[in-house]
Amino acid sequence: MANPSPGPRWGMVIDLQKCVGCDSCTVACKAENRTPPGVSYNVVVEEETGTYPNVRRVNIPRPCMQCDVPPCVTVCPVNATYKHDNGIVVIDKDRCIGCRYCITACPYGARSFDFGETYADEMQGADALQSPEYGVELGDRKKWKAPYGTVRKCTFCMHRLERGEEPACCETCIGDARYFGDLNDPNSLVSQLAASPRAFRLKEEVGTQPRVYYLR
Repeated sequence: MANPSPGPRWGMVIDLQKCVGCDSCTVACKAENRTPPGVSYNVVVEEETGTYPNVRRVNIPRPCMQCDVPPCVTVCPVNATYKHDNGIVVIDKDRCIGCRYCITACPYGARSFDFGETYADEMQGADALQSPEYGVELGDRKKWKAPYGTVRKCTFCMHRLERGEEPACCETCIGDARYFGDLNDPNSLVSQLAASPRAFRLKEEVGTQPRVYYLR
């Protein structure tokens, strides 16, 4: 799918040889986006490769893939999920009806439903914090108020991109395993790494054309 905008085509490259599985990306993402219990946009999956006794563990960070052919967009009955001009897959919280078809359709498990749970019992003033992802006060999560009752996902911290900053997970990665930038710019590091022989994408066979690349 061609990018309709002449602007940047945001993408991410993750070097699996540098990822130490510290989960700092998971924590940074959760703090940045004020996600509730049970909702994490960035998780690190451990995978064992090789044959015993020659085995090793590989840490695979898994944000939203920001697919160029996103199945979550196709199945949404109210067009709440769509591709932004910059190529990032976003959710219109006011349009989402919480049917969760997109969660089923996503082959990467990158979407979560917000059941309205809260950290209020663990952290004073938790519900008074803003969610910069939406730019609104979450308020009383016991009441029906977006994003409560809707689907949530990683957006490459689009609110940070608009300020000229990189996603929180990239900024805090202690192993410098994450690279972020414009895939349309052939001179950008992320574009060059994505084109390297080491690069691959998850589940390429399903035809989603992810914008998250990994380095072997």
